[in-house]
Amino acid sequence: MRPERYALIGSFVLILLVVGCATDGPPRTSSIIRRDLPPDPVPRKEARSRYGNGPVYEVLGKNYRVMNTSHGYQETGVASWYGKKFHGRMTSNQEPYDMYAMTAAHKSLPLPTYVRVKNLRNNKSIIVRVNDRGPFVHNRIIDLSYSAAIKLDMIKTGTSLVEVTAISFDESPKQPPQPTVASTPVKKEPPKPESSAPATNQSTVYVQVGAFGDAENARKRFALLRSGGIGDAFVLEDNSTSPALYRIRIGPIADVLQYDNLVAQLQDLGISETHLVTD
Repeated sequence: MRPERYALIGSFVLILLVVGCATDGPPRTSSIIRRDLPPDPVPRKEARSRYGNGPVYEVLGKNYRVMNTSHGYQETGVASWYGKKFHGRMTSNQEPYDMYAMTAAHKSLPLPTYVRVKNLRNNKSIIVRVNDRGPFVHNRIIDLSYSAAIKLDMIKTGTSLVEVTAISFDESPKQPPQPTVASTPVKKEPPKPESSAPATNQSTVYVQVGAFGDAENARKRFALLRSGGIGDAFVLEDNSTSPALYRIRIGPIADVLQYDNLVAQLQDLGISETHLVTD
């Protein structure tokens, strides 16, 4: 296939994903129930696809860069799902999309990549094979197949807060040799007493909007949040590093709606760099 034709096909497939992510309802004719759900795929080393691997592609005027490696990838954010509207259509790596398979779309991971997706609302976890590009919707990091969304119990809500971790067969990127330096003694914190609170079935999620080595810079960021009407912000002094870091966090975050509203508030304050973290 000529390169220019591949580029057109790839762009067409990617643009279709933009309007479809997280908008599908369950298939009207489907009688799928939990005992019919497919097993999670067994991760294995695969050759990179000839299609969908960039290194750079464009969707709706925005450029996206494909990662060189999936090694060490982990991200917390919002998952959506897509279903019947795209069932049978070609994915970005030119495989037919099967809404009943355990697959997913991601904007930048190499195709294919296996990832573990953990729903932070109920701590359910699955493995999916990333073979598509998307979701091209603000504040979303992964688009799951219909079956994958059922397994995570996120069909009704359409979205959920998740943690995505690559199961990578890539070699670790080579690091330049580090100079030998004298070790600096670091005072260890005493172990924290075990909590007597009962275990919960969900993780506690926060939005982190900065980590500062200077306490004064942390104070200024905290004051900006308070002046902007964000009252559940706090400063976490992290003594696990030397010197200590002052992490500015907001939360806990209950659901995707609260997270989306908070991100909009932060952007109004000029803060665009945010991270979801769990405790």
